[in-house]
Amino acid sequence: MSRSYDVKFWKTKRNASSKKPSYVVRWPVDGKVHSKTFGGSELAENFLSDLRQAARRGEWFDTDTGLPESMLKARNARTWLEFARAYLNVRWPHQAAKSREGIVETLVAVTLSLTTERKGRPDTELLRKTLRNHVFLPKDRQPEPDAQSEITLRWLEAASLPITELNETRHARAAVEALTMLLDGQAAALSTFRRKRAVFHHALEYAAELGDLDTNPLDRIKLKPAKSNNVVDWRVVVNPGQARELLTAVTYIGRTRGPMLTAMFACMYFAGLRPAEAQGLRKQDCLLPEKGWGQITLIKTRPQSGTRYTDTGRSFDERGLKHRKESEDRVVPIPPELVAILRTHIETFGTAPDGRLFYTRGGGTFSGTAYATVWHMARPLALTPDRVASPLAGRPYDLRHAAVSLWLNAGVHAPEVAERAGHSVDVLLKIYAKCIDGQREVANQRIDKALES
Repeated sequence: MSRSYDVKFWKTKRNASSKKPSYVVRWPVDGKVHSKTFGGSELAENFLSDLRQAARRGEWFDTDTGLPESMLKARNARTWLEFARAYLNVRWPHQAAKSREGIVETLVAVTLSLTTERKGRPDTELLRKTLRNHVFLPKDRQPEPDAQSEITLRWLEAASLPITELNETRHARAAVEALTMLLDGQAAALSTFRRKRAVFHHALEYAAELGDLDTNPLDRIKLKPAKSNNVVDWRVVVNPGQARELLTAVTYIGRTRGPMLTAMFACMYFAGLRPAEAQGLRKQDCLLPEKGWGQITLIKTRPQSGTRYTDTGRSFDERGLKHRKESEDRVVPIPPELVAILRTHIETFGTAPDGRLFYTRGGGTFSGTAYATVWHMARPLALTPDRVASPLAGRPYDLRHAAVSLWLNAGVHAPEVAERAGHSVDVLLKIYAKCIDGQREVANQRIDKALES
């Protein structure tokens, strides 16, 4: 095997000689041209992106196979554990912190299901901890393993099934079934299962591309977990009066934390923002006239993840909007009441150095635990005991649900509501189906009027 850093990349081209659409990736290494054909343009572009990322990281390329160091390790892996570790290292640079976290949790669950019945199996929690800390992290982020972790690592390496065993449907099915359960033994939500299955499917697709598997075995598995209800529970939705009472109660929590967070919660209710969107809101993103409606232009979010998954080493990375391209923004009109709240907030607290409206005493970002604690302390001040015991506004996120429900029940057209909320229309109507009240009577009246004309 000879190595070279002399690599170039050519544009992906459609294969004109095949009847069925296929796309060819071609790249010369030390003058020797290599190529790989894919059934779809997205797969081809993803593969080309992986090659380019490897080159940017300074990896050498094998002149015989054309593959970079990281891909060659994945291709030469003998066990699932070896392959999964190599796969993570290939995917890590491309992913946001939350996506990295999702990949790790998926690989941990799958890896535990792809082991032999070997003596001396460590405790499951210790296995998970070892995989998270000493396997499924880049080398430079891994802590030094202690004696217990060393023993666990040796067991995992010895017990991991050969990756070729996944050509057998029973092993692939066992791994998929592991994704249907949460750590506490409860069934995972359908959305959670689908997200993890997509990660596993991509990993196996990658293994098939490298020749470790004949085909992707998940394509043969028809596992349908029990459908979970992702529809918003109408009982969590507050009315405008209750929302205002809650916002007032928040101002009584703490000397500055409650008053600082009041406007953030108001953005979630009056503008339907997600918490991470509100956390990323800056003064320069707001149009706040003295009278009338204003406008928020959402550009960045600040989702929370474990520090091991972020590029900054902090709990928050700045990212683009959910379900949108990195540079794409979202404009949300805001009512005069929220305009007044934000103007007062800025006059009282100013902004962080980067212009953010909601920041901690040290200029950081409020953790989910911090603002949830304030919210839970405010509920008993604003609600009657029977409502405190109910699901009503049990989480800050329920303010967003209340906002979207209010817009829909006010008769705002679904496409407009979806645009403001950052949803697709299909997802919007599915999630909020039980929160749309009184629309049947309105529809009947409109149909009557149309029939009379």
